[in-house]
Amino acid sequence: MNAPRPRVTRICPHCKATILASAAVCPSCRHHLRFDPAAAAARAQHAISALRVEGTVRQPADTDAWEYSMVLSIRNERGEEIDRKMIGVGAMKPGEQRTFALAVEIYAGDGEDGGGSPPRAH
Repeated sequence: MNAPRPRVTRICPHCKATILASAAVCPSCRHHLRFDPAAAAARAQHAISALRVEGTVRQPADTDAWEYSMVLSIRNERGEEIDRKMIGVGAMKPGEQRTFALAVEIYAGDGEDGGGSPPRAH
């Protein structure tokens, strides 16, 4: 059985986010990083949306302002936190609302970095 190969990352030259080196488009700022239509089509064909959560918070009109922070954490199968990021902070005035969305996309490897069929969503 082959051991999983670590993914190579790089820094997006536009927004400075850490992204997968295989990305043709930055998932953070959505800037195109290279022109490779064949690779983009193959990657899109093997992608699955493993998780998508969206929620809206509405500030009641008859209360004081609220502050919020959006924090994302990733845990492994043993419950150990392997990454944690502060995504954003802000405040809402009475009557305002914010919608928060989280999406997790899974990409199957290609012949260069492991190969295989796309994983199943659970």
